Amino acid sequence: MADDQAMLEQLRSLRISVEEERQQAIKRISQLEAENKKLKDKLAEASSKPAAPAPASTPAPAPAPAPAPASTTRVPPGHTEYTWSSPMVGTTATVPPGHTEYTWGATAAGSDQQVDSSSASGQAPAIGMYKRTPINRLLFAPQGGLEYVDQTVTVCGWARTVRVQGGGKFAFVELNDGSCFTNLQNVVNDDCEGWTQLSATPYVGLSLRITGKVVKSPGKNQKVEVKATEVEILGECDPLKYPMAKGRVALETLRGIAHLRPRTNTIGSMARVRNTLAMAVHEFFQKHGAAYVHTPILTSADCEGAGEQFCVSTLPHPTPVDKQGQVDYSKDFFGQRVFLSVSGQLEAEVYANALTSVYTFGPTFRAENSHTARHLAEFWMIEPEFAFANLDDNIRIAVGFIKYCIQAVLDRCGDELNFFDKFVSKGLKQHLAEIISKEVTVVTYTKAIEDCAKAKKKWEFQPKWGEDLASEHERYLTEDLYKGPVVVTDWPKDIKAFYMRLNDDNKTVAAMDVLLPRVGEMIGGSQREERIDVLHRRMEECGVEEGKTLKWYTDLRRFGTTPHSGFGLGFERLVMLCTGLENIRDAIPFPRYPGHCEY
Repeated sequence: MADDQAMLEQLRSLRISVEEERQQAIKRISQLEAENKKLKDKLAEASSKPAAPAPASTPAPAPAPAPAPASTTRVPPGHTEYTWSSPMVGTTATVPPGHTEYTWGATAAGSDQQVDSSSASGQAPAIGMYKRTPINRLLFAPQGGLEYVDQTVTVCGWARTVRVQGGGKFAFVELNDGSCFTNLQNVVNDDCEGWTQLSATPYVGLSLRITGKVVKSPGKNQKVEVKATEVEILGECDPLKYPMAKGRVALETLRGIAHLRPRTNTIGSMARVRNTLAMAVHEFFQKHGAAYVHTPILTSADCEGAGEQFCVSTLPHPTPVDKQGQVDYSKDFFGQRVFLSVSGQLEAEVYANALTSVYTFGPTFRAENSHTARHLAEFWMIEPEFAFANLDDNIRIAVGFIKYCIQAVLDRCGDELNFFDKFVSKGLKQHLAEIISKEVTVVTYTKAIEDCAKAKKKWEFQPKWGEDLASEHERYLTEDLYKGPVVVTDWPKDIKAFYMRLNDDNKTVAAMDVLLPRVGEMIGGSQREERIDVLHRRMEECGVEEGKTLKWYTDLRRFGTTPHSGFGLGFERLVMLCTGLENIRDAIPFPRYPGHCEY
């Protein structure tokens, strides 16, 4: 009884306390409302007062810009108007909304330290919180580094060459930090701090920190070099064991040492081109108002319907089975069978039917036991989806996108392209420039088959309606017949996926393939089937079950369906196009293919 009485007293005290807090909150809300009203009154009073006359010395204001032509579309604040026909290639680059233009004196994010700006103390440019200067910021400054002559600089990187000369009195050290293709030459004299250690182990691959003064270079390749005052060996490199110590190594050999191959000219250049292309992907779609959507890697759906998927399971061994003797996935982690995704397209369609324009850019997986130079088990896909867009819109976007990406590489990766043009693929730069400059030819699949059948060529695979175009057919169309990019449309439904929109002839679908000279197919896409009855029929024809795993996909056709389109581009194939590399395993940092999943 005493315990019950004590509990009642505690409840009364708690209720009183809560009531007091509530009253205080009401009082504070009233105070805030009164303050807010005063602020509104002051703003209204200020806006009603006439503007003060400008001083006599103030120049007359510029005339107001002409009003924009009337438009039925209103652009929300902070956005730019989207037009599919906006010029994307061959125009002066502009800074996309939400970005700031890079300047040599810009302040690093999250820091009050200047980036690449000289200082009164004579200290050469550092970046952000790092007490070093990236080599590309020095060599590719507006004056090629001459603006930093006589200033002290600290650079770090890996020795490409160390040449001790003058009877051991000095050495030339070619240093590369991966920020650019070009090496920075450093002159190290025997009175330099750290000379003894360097001269004793002048090996390729050493990790070094070098401090010295920027001086004019008497050489022709770069305008400046560094006269070292201090050299520190950060990491030794045994020349007897280092695989790259003896010079050029075959690409096939490098695949077995993928942890070291980024230090080579070929893979290092590929990585920088790949980085440029990745940035260009985002720039293009962001400039065109598309939202970046992260689609799942784990999925219960099979987008392509091919069944070549990696299954993800945590089931123990021996694996539990059901009454039919099949694996019982109800006891698995997700309670059902789950795979690594082969595509983010279906999920991207979900967000396109809410945000209108979206794109996904991420890793995808395919368990295809292929050993060709064009296939990987893990690869990256770019997959945009657009609501209220038909096949013609899709073609225009795809062509503009591929040209924009190529132009970005031509503009930003000059040294890398020179290297690839000289040592990997002769005529690469001209080839890329021609893709941009030449008109795109659009033909139907039927016309393409007829063109190939009429050609006086000996085919390995005879062109036949209802079968896919072989690589030899694609190259004939782009290199011999039309001599430029070709878009092939309206493909037979039996060789295309269930989600592609059926044409009125009931034989073909509104699909497209973008073909390029030398490489063949680069982009595949279609207008999606938005009619639920037709979609159900196509799923049945293709042997795709709706069930629980695709019910959500068909629901998009039940609730506010729209005509919509999209396409997919394998990112590694884009890298191959822009580098001239012939094996896709050299176009990705860590290739995964049958029998190989190291790192």
